[in-house]
Amino acid sequence: MEPLTYALKWSEAILRWGHVLFAILWVGNSFLFNYLDNKLNKDISSKDIDGEGYLMHSGFFYKLSRLKTSPDRSYLNQLVIFKWQSYLTFVTGILLLIVLYYYNSGVLMVDKRVLVLSPLAAISYSVLSLIVSWVIYDFLCKSSLIKNNFLFITTMLILLGLLSFGLTKIFGPKFAFLSVGLIIGTNMFANVFTVIIPNQMNIINSSKNNKDFDMSLSLAAKQRSIHNNYSTFLVLFIMLSGHYSFIVYHKYNWLILCLIAIISALGRHYFNLRGKNIHKPSILFTSIIALILLASVMFIFKN
Repeated sequence: MEPLTYALKWSEAILRWGHVLFAILWVGNSFLFNYLDNKLNKDISSKDIDGEGYLMHSGFFYKLSRLKTSPDRSYLNQLVIFKWQSYLTFVTGILLLIVLYYYNSGVLMVDKRVLVLSPLAAISYSVLSLIVSWVIYDFLCKSSLIKNNFLFITTMLILLGLLSFGLTKIFGPKFAFLSVGLIIGTNMFANVFTVIIPNQMNIINSSKNNKDFDMSLSLAAKQRSIHNNYSTFLVLFIMLSGHYSFIVYHKYNWLILCLIAIISALGRHYFNLRGKNIHKPSILFTSIIALILLASVMFIFKN
C-alpha cells in the first residue's frame, strides 16, 4: 500500500470515529435540554425562575432552575456553552467528505448511468446544494411562514422530496442518499453557528452590561434548536445508510427517505410530548405501523 493511500485510510478511520463521537455528544445535549425544557415544573410563583426540576444520576440529586433573568454577573464567566460538539461534528463531517468522497469523486459520486459528470462538476454540485439549501431554509425561517407550523412543515417536506428526487438524478444512489444527510446536518450546524450561539452571546453581553436582553433572541434560538431536535432521527438514519443498501439502491429511494423523515419526526414528537407529561401512545404506534407498512410495500414492490 502506498504511503499516501495508507495515510488517507488512517485519516478516514480517525475522522469517522471522531464524527460519530462528536455527533453522540451533540445529539445527547439536544435531547437533554429539550427534555428539560419540557419537563421543568413551570407552575411556580417567582419573578426570577421560569421552571424547576430535580434529577438523579450516579447516586446524587441535582436541582435545576431555568431563569427568566440573567444570573449574577459573577456567574456569567462560569457559563458552560454547548457549541463545540456541533462545531466538531460538522468539521469532521466536512473533512470526511473531502478525504473520502471528493478525493474519489469520479468513483464514489459519479454514476454515468444516472448522469455523465466530471469529478469537478460533481463536487461543484455537491457544494452548491449545501449552500443553496441553507439559504432557502434560513429564508423560510425568517419569513412569515414560520408562524404557521402546518404550512412550514408541509413546505419543508415538499422541498425535502424535491431535493431528494433531484439529487438522485445527479449523483449515484449512495452519494445522493448521503447528500440529503449532509444538507440537513449542515443546516443543523448553521443553526447553531449563525443563530443559536450568536443570540446567546448577545444575551450574555447584554447581561454583563446590565441591560435587558431581547427575549426574541431566546425564542429564535429555541426555535432553531427544536428544528435540530426533530431532524436528529433522520440524520442518524442516513449516517447509518451504508449498512442497508437495499434501501439506498431501491428504485424509489428518494420517496422512501421522505417517508422515513415523516416517521422519524412522529417518533421524535411522541418523546417530546412525553417530556411534557402528555402521553399519546397513538403517535408512537402510528410511526411503528407506518414503518412496518413501508417495509411491507418495499418487499412487495422490490426492484
